[in-house]
Amino acid sequence: MKFAIKAVESGLIPDFIIRFGIRRLLKQRLLDEFSQDPQQSSKRYNDFLYELKKSKLAIDTDKANEQHYEIDSEFYNLVLGQNKKYSSCYYKNENESLSTAEKNMLELYIERGQFSDGQNILELGCGWGSLTLYLAKRFPQSHITGVSNSHSQRNYILKQAKDRGLKNIEIITCDINNLSLENQFDRIISIEMFEHVRNYQNLFKNISSWMNPQGLLFIHVFCHRHLMYPFETEGEDNWMGKYFFSGGQMPAADTFLNFQQHLNIEKRWINNGQHYEKTSNHWLENMDENKQQVLNVLKKTYGQNYKLWFQRWRIFFMSCAELFGYNKGNEWLVVHYLFTRR
Repeated sequence: MKFAIKAVESGLIPDFIIRFGIRRLLKQRLLDEFSQDPQQSSKRYNDFLYELKKSKLAIDTDKANEQHYEIDSEFYNLVLGQNKKYSSCYYKNENESLSTAEKNMLELYIERGQFSDGQNILELGCGWGSLTLYLAKRFPQSHITGVSNSHSQRNYILKQAKDRGLKNIEIITCDINNLSLENQFDRIISIEMFEHVRNYQNLFKNISSWMNPQGLLFIHVFCHRHLMYPFETEGEDNWMGKYFFSGGQMPAADTFLNFQQHLNIEKRWINNGQHYEKTSNHWLENMDENKQQVLNVLKKTYGQNYKLWFQRWRIFFMSCAELFGYNKGNEWLVVHYLFTRR
């Protein structure tokens, strides 16, 4: 495996062979997981739920932050769409652009999360501000508070807000483990942050105290339709966890059903994984189209290893595309949840 990874990271292996290898690994993982006795699988699932309930809120947050969010923002300007949305987009048809698909998903959040002007809104894990900035413009009478664990993201969002004349945005830089808020909110939204969380029970407890009595929580999370597993970082086989997802985990589509002590799930929407497949492929296309500029940016972050990391980012996007496109998008999914307070 070590030799194979080095070969793939060299940049000398054609993409179609890399993608074929990724699909084989995914097939083998599913065969291994589903070949277990049902009682054994159930015990493993329940044991992991128990581990989550006694875990810290989130682990390896500094490492995860370093892997994705302290890279120069110019990298994401070159790779992402117009709204700089670093999460799954939504394609209404095959030929839509990345920027159109970004907007489609942002509008879907507004519809499903029941957002309207004048609300006090909290976004947990606001990334590069795609949703925070979109909501601030869409709902000028609302106040948007974004939370990020990245100083560079805060600086970027505030500069964008100033340049766009948006005065209804506040950004808090804080590790989710230490987040304490006195205000209550009409809407709380989180996009692909819960994959970095371990103790859902305690986070839902915290969130319930930040919600108005009639408030709603909307979550967008990627997941597997049945399986739940952590991204390990030890060993050559755990490439994704080691370089791109330390402390993360893959929830199952029903994981949150086990954590309703403080919040109720009112509604759940399951979205085919092919939306994320298309998103990831668009990111890869943008990266390749802007190769020299991307290399210049990566050199600032990774120094002499910048060419290696260029290929690692390409492999990361290919891995995401193949994961979410597997079995026509019916294995790994994107799920939306709407919660109310108990």
